[in-house]
Amino acid sequence: MKYSVNSVWENKDQYDVAVVGAGHAGCEAALAAARLGFRTVLFTVSVDSIALMPCNPNIGGSSKGHLVREIDALGGEMGKVIDRTFIQSKMLNRSKGPAVHSLRAQADKSAYSRAMRQVLQEQENLDIRQMEVTDILTETNPESGKRTVTGLQTYSGAIYRCRAVVLCTGTYLRARCIYGDVSMQTGPNGLQAANYLTESLKSLGIEMNRFKTGTPARIDKRSVDFSKMEEQKGDERVVPFSFTTDPDSVQIDQVSCWLTYTNETTHEIIRNNLDRSPLFSGMIEGTGPRYCPSIEDKVVKFSDKKRHQVFIEPEGIETNEMYVGGMSSSLPEDVQYAMYRSVPGLENAKIVRNAYAIEYDCIDARQLKSTLEFKEIDGLFSGGQFNGSSGYEEAAAQGLIAGINAARKLQEKEGIVIDRSQGYIGVLIDDLVTKESHEPYRMMTSRAEYRLLLRQDNADQRLTEIGYEIGLISEERYEHLKEKEKMIAEEIERVKHVNIGTSEKVQRLLEQYGSTSLVSGTTLAELIRRPELSYEALAEIDEERKALPAGVIEQVNINIKYDGYIKRQQRQVEQFKKLENKKIPEEINYHEIQSLRIEAKQKLNAIRPASIGQASRISGVSPADVSVLLVYLGGKNRE
Repeated sequence: MKYSVNSVWENKDQYDVAVVGAGHAGCEAALAAARLGFRTVLFTVSVDSIALMPCNPNIGGSSKGHLVREIDALGGEMGKVIDRTFIQSKMLNRSKGPAVHSLRAQADKSAYSRAMRQVLQEQENLDIRQMEVTDILTETNPESGKRTVTGLQTYSGAIYRCRAVVLCTGTYLRARCIYGDVSMQTGPNGLQAANYLTESLKSLGIEMNRFKTGTPARIDKRSVDFSKMEEQKGDERVVPFSFTTDPDSVQIDQVSCWLTYTNETTHEIIRNNLDRSPLFSGMIEGTGPRYCPSIEDKVVKFSDKKRHQVFIEPEGIETNEMYVGGMSSSLPEDVQYAMYRSVPGLENAKIVRNAYAIEYDCIDARQLKSTLEFKEIDGLFSGGQFNGSSGYEEAAAQGLIAGINAARKLQEKEGIVIDRSQGYIGVLIDDLVTKESHEPYRMMTSRAEYRLLLRQDNADQRLTEIGYEIGLISEERYEHLKEKEKMIAEEIERVKHVNIGTSEKVQRLLEQYGSTSLVSGTTLAELIRRPELSYEALAEIDEERKALPAGVIEQVNINIKYDGYIKRQQRQVEQFKKLENKKIPEEINYHEIQSLRIEAKQKLNAIRPASIGQASRISGVSPADVSVLLVYLGGKNRE
């Protein structure tokens, strides 16, 4: 150990679960474990940084909005807190189909952090402790030979005994913030880095990676000329993230964001100073996110682009700081001033916080089971950017599942695994634990094979029953869902049997929407399927229609309009389930399967997939290898 303490002593408080890190992953993990009845302690390097948003000031967005809705459907907290603290909200991709509609909210960053901290502080069974964790303590099981978690040790020398640990260290492990030739051993926002835990993890045989991410400068609102920018307003009617939030409660006066663009002058400044960029000089060692590049990265890789979008976003109501979205950088301070001031509206910009890149230690998540427990260490779980992902929403989703499964392990119950046909959370975790990743993983709608079924609007119907069975969803909320599903089913069945006549009233309505005339016997459902029409548009000619909640109306319209496509994906899911349900024994010896290729043996032995479905998604395992594996398992079952 490279640090010293005066003494090692054992804290006598008894805990079941310890969560290391209080970012978005840690908050969800700690709340889940505590709400399931286990004494939980949450460690953070700073109580003031709980649920911090060190980068973009928003929650949700394309595919990420799906994750937040799913977190809420399972009983998580992120959706509820952003509904209380947002300052602008938009439903993205409205011009496209419902599969890619995604909610995105600008957050009041400090209000969000305070609200989440309040939830944690008021949660029964949960204690918060400001202290750096330095060691994970384990003992070897004499029967299995595997290590089992027994507790952890902090920098002060205190030992906390527990039966499960969830690592949610974010970007803090051996963190280094860099811009120009300035390099500081700090975490995000100048917070203390966690410099000692990596060594302990390596001693447990955990393989570590080094990743990088970055953030743009924050500028003073008073120095911005908004007259040279395009105003970006929120939706007229706000849709909440949480299925439990009263929609009327989120209709607030919203704050505007602003759009401007870089130009050739900006790009020339960047090109002329690439030799001073630590990203290109080799000073930065970590791998950065492909889908969220720095502005210098964009200028180099997309040299044909004459301009790039720049979003000026407020960081909160009670601050003048504005986030310069789209211009993250690690260039020197003087270059940052020059390039920002070349952008229309930012000619006199005053920087409050410099842009910087941050390097940090994380793991190759293929060392984890689908439950997010380490394969070789019983009781050790992990979630968030520590698992090689990026984004607040991805982190919160993993933290929730890790916290649930830590609790379920102590309950001696089977871990919860959301599969790829059930949710974006399933796609996220399956990709992380199955596929090799050389950069921070970012969720995208294109990663989901069954995205028409995995819409953000039906997350409650997909996952709330699971949350109820786990114990995170109340009886009242579950019964409310059952009533909603009943209303949806009854209304879909009704409109299938409502024949629309050919009266003048009907014809006028069709002309109003540019729809073709009817033939006798056309049903209301058949009309809803027309692209130009919808359930709501046909209200005036549907005389028997009852008043229904907005959520029910939305589901009726989507399920009727996309009925054929939905049924096709459901058939695809049935085939997917057949492979997912073919489990592979944990003790299988892939090296004894003679017909498997050497590469397949190596990959299968390293990842040890839980099912044939997961095996088929491993890079380096071919369809032929899967066939060999199926034959082998079939023979074993007959023995």
